[in-house]
Amino acid sequence: MTNTALLVMDLQQAIASRVPDPDYVPRLAGAVRAARAAGLPVVHVVLGFRAGHPEGHPRNKTFGALPEGAFTDQDPGAAIVSEVAPEPGEIVVTKKRVSAFTGSDLRLVLDARGIEHLVLTGVATRGVVLSTLRQAADLDYRLTVLSDGCADPEPDVHRFLLERIFPQQADVLTIEDWTKTL
Repeated sequence: MTNTALLVMDLQQAIASRVPDPDYVPRLAGAVRAARAAGLPVVHVVLGFRAGHPEGHPRNKTFGALPEGAFTDQDPGAAIVSEVAPEPGEIVVTKKRVSAFTGSDLRLVLDARGIEHLVLTGVATRGVVLSTLRQAADLDYRLTVLSDGCADPEPDVHRFLLERIFPQQADVLTIEDWTKTL
C-alpha cells in the first residue's frame, strides 16, 4: 500500500466546527493514527487565501462572499483541528477552491511520491470530497472514500452521495473496515 495516501481535507476550525456529530473528529483521528501506524502518508488539504482575497472572484458564490481575512494566515478559523493536526514531515497542501486539486500543488506532490490510490476524508461530503473525487477519477487515481470519515450538514445529501454517486468511481468503506485492510 505504499502507493496509497490518506487525504484529510478541510479539517479546519471554521469548517469542522459546523459538523453536528461530536464523534466525527475523534473517529477521523483514529483513521489518521491507523494510516500513520501503517506507514501511509497523510496529506492535509486546507483552504487558504492571501490577505485581501485576490483569488476570490465576486462571481464565485462561495469564495467571493467570504469576509475579509477569512482563511488567511491570520485567521484562527483556518487552523487545522488539533486532533488531526499534521505531524512533523507531513504535507499540508493549500487549495483555492472546492476541489483539493484546484489552485494547489496536490497532483505534483502525489506524483512525486508515486501515489496512485487516494483515501478521501473531509468536510463537506458534497463539497471537497465530491469535487476532489470527481477530479481525481478523471486523473485516473484509484479511490476509496471513508464513509464515516466524511461529514456534511445535510445527512440526506451525505447518504445519497455515499450510496448512489461515489460507488460509481470509488470504493466506499467505513473507517473500521478500511483499517482492517492496512
